[in-house]
This record gives sequence, structure tokens and C-alpha cells, in this order.
Amino acid sequence: MNLISRMLKLLITFFLALCIISCEKNLSPNIVLIMVDDLNDYPEIFNGHPQAKTPNIKKLANSGISFLKAYTNDPMCGPSRASMIMGVYPHNSSNFWQESWLKNEVLANTKTMMEKFKENGYNVVGSGKILHHHSPELWTQFEHRADYGPVVYKGERKKGKRGVAHPDVPEPFSSIGQIDGSFGPLKNVNNLKMDGEQLSWAYGGSRGYKEFKYNSEDDRDLTPDEINAQWAEDKLSELASSDNKEPFFLAVGFLRPHTPLIAPQKYFDLYPLEDIQLANILENDKEDTFRNYITDYDTNLKDLEVKSSSLTHKQLKKRWIEMYEKLQNSYQDSNEGLRRFTQAYLACVSAVDDNIGQVISAIDNSELKDNTIIVLVSDHGWTMGEKDHVYKNSLWEESTRVPLIIRAPNAISGSQVNHPVSLIDIYPTLLELAGLDTETKKNDKGKSLDGYSLVPFLKDPETKDWDGPEAALTVVYSSDNNKNKPANHHYSIRTKDWRYIIYDSGKEELYHNAEDPKEWNNLVFNKTHPKRDEMVEILKEMTYPMVPNGLKK
Repeated sequence: MNLISRMLKLLITFFLALCIISCEKNLSPNIVLIMVDDLNDYPEIFNGHPQAKTPNIKKLANSGISFLKAYTNDPMCGPSRASMIMGVYPHNSSNFWQESWLKNEVLANTKTMMEKFKENGYNVVGSGKILHHHSPELWTQFEHRADYGPVVYKGERKKGKRGVAHPDVPEPFSSIGQIDGSFGPLKNVNNLKMDGEQLSWAYGGSRGYKEFKYNSEDDRDLTPDEINAQWAEDKLSELASSDNKEPFFLAVGFLRPHTPLIAPQKYFDLYPLEDIQLANILENDKEDTFRNYITDYDTNLKDLEVKSSSLTHKQLKKRWIEMYEKLQNSYQDSNEGLRRFTQAYLACVSAVDDNIGQVISAIDNSELKDNTIIVLVSDHGWTMGEKDHVYKNSLWEESTRVPLIIRAPNAISGSQVNHPVSLIDIYPTLLELAGLDTETKKNDKGKSLDGYSLVPFLKDPETKDWDGPEAALTVVYSSDNNKNKPANHHYSIRTKDWRYIIYDSGKEELYHNAEDPKEWNNLVFNKTHPKRDEMVEILKEMTYPMVPNGLKK
């Protein structure tokens, strides 16, 4: 009996071992979502700027799949992130602006990525800027709130008092304020005064403008992005060494290159000012466009001293004109402002590239590498003077196109996809890779996924079998008038070779991007074009049953 018992025990142990091995081979994949704020197509692999130095993003692209025609669904932080995290088009939720998605009936009743993975046994952890409006209950653990610092602070730090622009930024651009009106390297300001008050560095508002120590590059506090990168590295190390092998969903959000464009001096040194190449800008390019001349648009640039936190939608709508004109007017050479701003943007791009590299190295130098999906994405792009526009919130290529890289186990590496896709496609992609169902409605008030899984492209970057649309859809907020009515806003679709824009006024733009990648020649300005009707039908199909008001006029 003892012999039989021992044999049975050995057999049980053997079969348990086989089961463990089998289970380990079929472990649910871990997911790491890296979100970047306001990053356009400047990273090297996307060829947006010839001088950009982004070795870590390039390395990730070489080990994953790069989507060269990925587009935001709304080129503003809040609605872009909400539509991506819930997988719902803005026109299907009526979430177009910066109001809290938590108060939106459709989105509040639709499961976020975090909720979906959490209910399926994932350890859901995050830090930094993921959603524009924070909701801690979505997470198993959430560390650091979004922090736009470091910012320059004048005088005593106290509640309600805001920072100022970088002391190197001249008027009139500095009057825009501590966020959009500020750029330059971290430097010692301990001996500098403004309006008779001592200057200092501070973290952003989410930290109550806590002092940011800066004596030198070797004696300073970590920037918020550096703090988040360090958190991600430490958390990944902890997860890799944990005996608890439950899968995890880790999201880390980096603020740069969102304004203020402030980064350590070493990143500015990568881009000598005298060598900076400006965007390829066509003189008078705005003359055949309509973003600056939409219905109820106010070009009167008064009230510029208003605090950015209290800017109304109407005031914000002129931000792109304000930034462009004031950059030009702040320097004797009208191009110097754009050159300095571009330098600062590139510096911030390289800074965030290092942050991204820290996260990727933490994965690749651990046992997590072979079972972890990495998604790198930005919420929208940014214009750098094209069409007299410096900002986001437009329907042109520079504002809507975003970097998107996905690295997944067993996927083809180092390949590129040229089919248009959009941010709402990320959610269903992750669900398919994790082997989860696609039900995301909490109840009848919620909305099912609008996007389509990108897995076919991960298997074959040139596949023709994708079920998704042939165009990417983007919407821009029009006005506060009937703001919750989807038809009232401005829409664009981007196919592989063409872009079509319809404004609520009925004004149209059509670009043949295959031959006109900078969108210089509006082909339907004061004339018709045979491609226009085809693009209209694609737009109607993607928005049906809603038809944009512009098409009804």
C-alpha cells in the first residue's frame, strides 16, 4: 500500500507539473499602455521632423508594428482619451470637449479598458495622465496624478495663485501664461525676480505647487515625467518578481511634449538653435482653408490676460491664432519664435523618449518580455506653424496624426502598416490579444465598441482582410450652441490617399495626400472635384444615421 501510495503521489505530482507548464504557456498576456501627450509625428520612424532624436521609440518600432497612418478621433486631450479608453466615437457619445466624461451618460455607462481588464482578473495599475478626468476606482492602484510642472512660480506659493511663463520667454507670448505661453530649459532661477518678486520652480497644480528644487542639473528634483518613468520601472520590477502571477494592465502617462515645453538643458543641447529646421510651410497656405473663418468665430484677440484655467470655449477657439501671431511678434525676426518653439518641442520629444526607454528597458530586462504587450500612443498631434496654426484642435494632418506602435508576442516585428486606423481601434485589439469578449456596455445607456481589432495587421501588415473602415474619422468641437448635438461639429475623414473636411458652415476642404502630403492645395475651394462625392459617402457611412450639418446646407 505504501508503494502504491507513493506511486500515486508521484503521478499526481507529475500531472500537476504538466498542468502548471501548460498553464504557464497559456498565461494571459500582460499589457503595458504608454500614453504621451500632444506628440505629433516627429519621432524618427514617422518622419515628421528630420532632426528628431528618438532612439528608444525607434527601437520599439523595430521590435513591433508601426501604424504610419494612425489618427485621433478628436484632437483635444479630454475627448480623445475618453473615446480611446471607452472605444466610442465622440459623435456616438456627444463627448466633444473637455467636460468630464464621468458626467456623460453614454461613457459613464460604458466600461473603460481598466474596468474590463480588472473584472477579468487583471491587476490594473497606473500613474500619470491617462484620462483627462481622474477616477481612482477604475484602478487596483493608481500612483501620481497628472502634473504639468515644473512651472516657474513668482513670489509666495499659495492656493489659487498660478505660475508664470519661463523668464526667457518675451512678451507678448509670455502673456499667454504658465502652460501654453511657456517654453525653455530648466535653469537656476534662485536669483531672478519678476515684478519685484522672487522666482522659483514648482510642481504643477495637482501637487499644490509644491517647491521643485533646482540648483543645477546634478542637484534637482525629478520632473513629473521622470517620476512616472521611475514608478513604472519599480512597479514592473515588483510585478516581475512577485509570486502572484496574475496578469497585469499597467498604464503610464507622460505629459511632454504638452506645454509648457520645459525640459532639462541636455535635451536642448541636442538641437542647437541655429540649426533648427522649421516645418515646411507654404506662404498664404491658410487662404484656401476655413478653420480660422468658421461661423461665429471671433478673431478679436482681447482678454488675453484671462487665466487659462478660466478660459471659455469661445476664447480657447482662438488659441491657435494667438500662439502663432504672438510667437512671430515676440522677436525681431518673425521666424525666431517658431524656431525657438520648435527647438523646445524637439527637446521635450527627446526627453519623453528617454522616459519611454526606461519603461521598455524594465520590461525587456526581465522575464516579462515574452508575455507582455506594449502599446505606445499619443492622444493627438500638434501643428508647428502650418496654415498659420500653432496648437492642436484642427482637422489637418499635423494635428490629427499620431504615433502608434504595438509590440505583441508572436507578432511580426519591424513592420509598418499604411492602412488608416484610429485610437478607438486599440481597445478591441487588446481584448482580442487577451482572449476576452468585446462586451463593454454596463447597461442599455452604454455603447458597444465602435473600433475594430488591429490583430490582422499584427499578423500581416499588408492584409486586405481587416473588417474596419477604409478611413479614419476625426471630429473637432464647433461651438457651445447645441454642443451636445453631434451634427453641429466639424468632421474629417482620412483614407490612405485622401482627406476630406466638412465644417458646420458647409465649407469644405479636400486634399490628395498621396501627391500633396502637406495639404497645401484644397481641391474643392470654389470648385468641385470628382473625388468629393465619394469621400462624402464614406463620411456618411461612418457617421450614419447622423449626418453632419455642413452636408445638409
